[in-house]
Amino acid sequence: MKKGSLIFLLAGFLALSFCLSFDKADAQRRAFLAFGGGPTGGTFNYFANGMAIYLGRHVPNLEMSSEGSGGSGENLRRINAGQIDYGIVYSGDAYLGRLGLLPNDERKYENVMSVAYLYGAPAQLVVRARDEISSAKDLVGKRVAVGNAGSGAALSAERFFRHIGIWDDIRPQFLGYSPAASAFRDGNIDAFWVLVGYPNASVIEAATQTRIDLVNLHIDAEESGFYDEYPFYERVVIPGETYRGQENDVYSFQDSTFWCAGAGVDEDIVYESVKTIFSEAGLQHMRTAHGAAREMSIENGIMGASVPLHPGAYRFWSEQGIDIPEHLKP
Repeated sequence: MKKGSLIFLLAGFLALSFCLSFDKADAQRRAFLAFGGGPTGGTFNYFANGMAIYLGRHVPNLEMSSEGSGGSGENLRRINAGQIDYGIVYSGDAYLGRLGLLPNDERKYENVMSVAYLYGAPAQLVVRARDEISSAKDLVGKRVAVGNAGSGAALSAERFFRHIGIWDDIRPQFLGYSPAASAFRDGNIDAFWVLVGYPNASVIEAATQTRIDLVNLHIDAEESGFYDEYPFYERVVIPGETYRGQENDVYSFQDSTFWCAGAGVDEDIVYESVKTIFSEAGLQHMRTAHGAAREMSIENGIMGASVPLHPGAYRFWSEQGIDIPEHLKP
């Protein structure tokens, strides 16, 4: 073979090798992740969309898509199965799911790990002011929208109403927040339940069309031993004037809303993700996306966490000087 031809073939081989190596490295660097949100009208969607957009723009070689879902329970199951990478899950659902104690579900969801605290989600039970319902126990025989089937709202509603002994005596309607507000307006239900940061768009919608009240849930929770049975809940005050016609403070209980990740998601990706969102610019973006993000901060980073941190999140929070309890270490 002539020397020129040999050099030409060698050059071509080297170029091909370089391209294949580059393509392989590029493919390894790029990541395509799915972020599970929630039903239309819920705060989960605002947060999932806001984080997916920001991460996709600011983490190199990361593409993110936000996916609607039934909410916390569905996200828990899909993260555990590897169908989505990130998702928003209530701390209570993650805790009970890890132990195999979810209603009618004995599976243990052990591949779901905590990343960061997002906001407190108070239970809000909306009724018509004229109905003079002062306790959840007054709902016996009533039609109550409790959230989409499988959602964190529906799970928490069943958990609470069963605990105080009335679940079998109400008529639960498995409606998402926006459909519930519409059904409430049209008189097709008597009350609806949301587990979400306040103010919530669906409750605002209901309050503009009907004179509403929020039921004090703390009294029934405290008297029934609900907090002892479910220690991840805590008392919360929804300030007066949060909604039109709600003049006084209302006492309820809340769960902690968490950004969670699958155990199999790359540690470096999770580290860069949480570092990006909890930068000053990232937090400002989230507060613009939804008012409930006002609770997001380095100081609150793992507040209310009930299952171990993902290794990438553990690395980040350790660097911030956060004291991490043993039960949260991966």
